[in-house]
Amino acid sequence: MKCPYCDYPDSKVIDSRPTEDGRAIRRRRECISCGKRFTTYEKVEEVLFMVVKRDGSRESFDRNKILNGIIKACEKRPVTREQMDEVVNNIERGLNNMMEKEISSAFIGEVVMDHLKELDEVAYVRFASVYRQFKDVSTFIAEIEKLLGPESSGKLPVKPVKNPPKASLEEE
Repeated sequence: MKCPYCDYPDSKVIDSRPTEDGRAIRRRRECISCGKRFTTYEKVEEVLFMVVKRDGSRESFDRNKILNGIIKACEKRPVTREQMDEVVNNIERGLNNMMEKEISSAFIGEVVMDHLKELDEVAYVRFASVYRQFKDVSTFIAEIEKLLGPESSGKLPVKPVKNPPKASLEEE
């Protein structure tokens, strides 16, 4: 490994250990020439696949797009960044394991929604409302009823308000 300080082409490994997520090896190295230490990371090279978008265009898979969508969906929800990163790692691992060269964005969106449904139902509904581009309230309600399951029987549960606020126009 070439030294980043003096460009000497050789170094020795002082310490090796896996990263916290186990997806890479962290190596502490020391330059044989100048003696300075630096860290390198070694990870498996993943085969990148193409995402086929709705309009038929193709682009390279970008895990940050999934992460950004999940972050927006989980905004102000009790979901940690670690949980979001884990979901993205699981999605990416699953997509890579498919061994496909091209995967549709529609399929990826459904996979994201499946993971969000397990993580946080509100985040799921938020993501679905943007991803599925609900045209009106009835399609939004239908999605929530699907989330609630067969026991919802076409009706959303409505909790009565115990002490509804009174209109204050007459009091002023």
